[in-house]
Amino acid sequence: MNKIFKNSFKKALVDILKSLPMIFGVVFLISLANSIIPKEFYLKIFQNNFLIDSFIGSFIGSISFGTPMTSYILGGELLSQGVSLIAVTAFLVSWVTVGLIQFPAEAVMLGKKFAITRNLLSFIFAIIVAILTVLIWSIF
Repeated sequence: MNKIFKNSFKKALVDILKSLPMIFGVVFLISLANSIIPKEFYLKIFQNNFLIDSFIGSFIGSISFGTPMTSYILGGELLSQGVSLIAVTAFLVSWVTVGLIQFPAEAVMLGKKFAITRNLLSFIFAIIVAILTVLIWSIF
């Protein structure tokens, strides 16, 4: 049992070390994208249209990337500046779940078909979650 554990641990460690350059590249691209796209850009593109805003929010969230921790701050800022709740919700859900920036690393690590399927489903569900969130919120 101990030998199996050691072999598994060594294999996992080698795989992690092999993926470090890809992980650092993804982190660099995420940082670059977040610094290039200013927050004011988001405020100019939303049209206060239920369906269009959810799609635009999901699209922009998909090509940018962020962590759940920072999404609360960004979401609050966008709402305080007049961006609709549906746009902010779609943006943040896709911002955290869809990862076009880290797609190359995900495709290498988990397979291209899986990466495409996961990102596409995450994009669609970001729109659905945004619409359902706003509909449920309006009931209460």
